[in-house]
Amino acid sequence: MFACFSSALKNIPHLETFLGGPVLFRPSARTSGLTAAVTWGAKDHDAGLRAQRFAAENNLPLWRLEDGFLRSPDLGGRDSAPLSLVVDQSGIYYDAARPSDLETLLNSAGWETPELMSLAGEALPALVAGDLSKYNYAPPAPPDLLGCGGRPKILLLDQTRGDKSVEMGLAGPENFQAMLVAARAEHPGADFFVKTHPEVIAGRKQGYFNFHKGRDLTVISEDYSPLSLLAQADEVYAVTSQMGLEALFLGKTVHCFGLPFYAGWGLTRDRLACGRRTRRRSLMELWAAAYILYPRYVNPVTGRRADIQEIIRLLGLQRHHCQANRGVWAVAGFSRRKRSYARAFLSSPETTIRFFATPAKASKWAARAGARTMVWSSKLGDDGREDNLVRMEDGFLRSVGLGSDFAPPYSLVMDPDGIYYDPAAPSRLEKILAEYDFQAQPGLLERAAALRRLIIEKRISKYNKIGSKDWALALPRHCRVILVPGQVEDDASVLRGSTEIRSNLALLREVRRRRPEAFIIYKPHPDVERGNRRGALTSAETAGLADLELQGVDISAVWPRLDRAQTEVHTLTSLVGFEALLRGLTTYTYGGPFYAGWGLSRDDMVFPRRGRLLTPDELTAAVLILYPRYYDWNSRLFCAPEDVLSLLEAGRPPRLLKPRVLGLLKEAVKRLAAGLF
Repeated sequence: MFACFSSALKNIPHLETFLGGPVLFRPSARTSGLTAAVTWGAKDHDAGLRAQRFAAENNLPLWRLEDGFLRSPDLGGRDSAPLSLVVDQSGIYYDAARPSDLETLLNSAGWETPELMSLAGEALPALVAGDLSKYNYAPPAPPDLLGCGGRPKILLLDQTRGDKSVEMGLAGPENFQAMLVAARAEHPGADFFVKTHPEVIAGRKQGYFNFHKGRDLTVISEDYSPLSLLAQADEVYAVTSQMGLEALFLGKTVHCFGLPFYAGWGLTRDRLACGRRTRRRSLMELWAAAYILYPRYVNPVTGRRADIQEIIRLLGLQRHHCQANRGVWAVAGFSRRKRSYARAFLSSPETTIRFFATPAKASKWAARAGARTMVWSSKLGDDGREDNLVRMEDGFLRSVGLGSDFAPPYSLVMDPDGIYYDPAAPSRLEKILAEYDFQAQPGLLERAAALRRLIIEKRISKYNKIGSKDWALALPRHCRVILVPGQVEDDASVLRGSTEIRSNLALLREVRRRRPEAFIIYKPHPDVERGNRRGALTSAETAGLADLELQGVDISAVWPRLDRAQTEVHTLTSLVGFEALLRGLTTYTYGGPFYAGWGLSRDDMVFPRRGRLLTPDELTAAVLILYPRYYDWNSRLFCAPEDVLSLLEAGRPPRLLKPRVLGLLKEAVKRLAAGLF
């Protein structure tokens, strides 16, 4: 257990997971079983002083916490929860006056194992390739931001006034002035640039270079990702900024005018010396100590401790999707309850969304405003193939509960080319399946194989927890068993993906005609069973066509009962056919689902654009990893399919206010405002 005296510290999401034990807020001196008192950084605030006194009076160690070096998608001041924390039991990394756990680690030997250095050798390039830093919301710098001429480009790093890392890095305002003077003296004829801190750009703090301008000095006031900016500099001058360390990642010469934690190890050109730092370290050793061994990581989606690779992947997803979402969107075809879907899956600090009643109105306004248009795919009309817009639709690992019962989706697709269920025109998914080099991305197919195994093991489907998991009826052993999944008959995938057969009854008749001696299982679509959509069949209609009709049974309960050697799945365009292929079952298609035409299913239709032969793992990689977006409603983060499997397995849908409740609240606010004003 840990004693905490700061309400802000206590409210850090997943703090107990970071620390590895429960946190007691303001415990009494008689509390037993305490491991340590915890405080934030080295600030002499009231809560910190109380923690220090409590630790001293009760003979407890004092642990200091700080943000890690890969913190979050957004600034901490914007309520973005940390993905990493430093838990230092001896000091804090930016205090050069005394040792920290990080400094002690770098001064010691024996931790540099081949396994650790191999992990570092994989993770650091992944971090650089993902353009990741402490905060990860800013866009990449324009490639010619520092100019295209032949003059040297020298970048000076500003910091915020009052930043403890400056004061405790044995520096002050005079060091920033000395840094500017030295840079000019050492590089006559160069172009000089000052990078201000994100908090300064956001207007919350002041920097040190606010008044140090000149004809050869350009202040970069826009916010850009650190690595993309550092890549354009020839040399970098820092006092204690973390960007100095990140410049080392790119092979830049770094001059230090304070004593940051990365100085004094033989990698930087230092103006100050620290007698305690006696070893010489390689860049990979410094990075492994500071980014792998020193911080602690938590995945906010799963709520569990994570390793550096998982955090790089998670932050990379945030950065990728947030950059893709930046700008203004005209959105149409969304009911009131689905508008929250658009806001979530288009979220970024720089996104503006305006909703319209029709796609035509959205497109017209977007053309005038220079915005992008997004439409819920099934609302596009009969042909659904309008150009210059992005189509949104449900993904393939969707939710706990049914969409028609207002269960929010954990996955959606955004397709600028077409939509996956319409075989008449190419979609982005079809292009991935037809063209993507699956071998070029290391580990992709291994990841897809593991994902496929998890889906089977955890019995995950598109909709989850919607029926009984128990089904004990014995199937015949000496005849062919055929599963026929019913569909919603007015669903867009049926209307656009089928030709001659467009109803559940017609499908059953055709299957019975082709397999007169088989044992046929008919499983109605869950939306149809609930009475939410069209496609219900009466017992009189299925008599003689289906030997067994499964009512109220979750599809996940069916798969383990089917023998691969004797079972076939026959479908129009149902996603059940895709799930059957994941399990190695023989699958026949009578329409044009996205998974047909790739050599894995036996198809009635011919697909001229789909001549490539794929493996089940390649299909899985395209459909479940490369194509959809995944979003966790609780942490408000984009996530990976593996994360969503954990959420779906837990079976707890996110608690969102229903549209009717939101409407009532809105009306109440309007009435209150009218009464007041």
